[in-house]
Amino acid sequence: MTKPLGPTGEFFKRRDEWRKHPMVTNQLRHATPGLGIALVAFGVYLVGEQVYYKLYKPSNEHYHSTSSSSH
Repeated sequence: MTKPLGPTGEFFKRRDEWRKHPMVTNQLRHATPGLGIALVAFGVYLVGEQVYYKLYKPSNEHYHSTSSSSH
């Protein structure tokens, strides 16, 4: 029932077959299989670190540096 392709249609059909190749589709996801999990874990770490520093604020005495006149 479909209309047969002419010579031009066949030409473009063959030229577009590469777009359906498995190496092209989902290429980034397969190239970096653990990237999504790593980004989520890093985000949780950053949020946890900020919460920790808000709850247990480090004392300023620990970071106090002595200034010397011989720079």
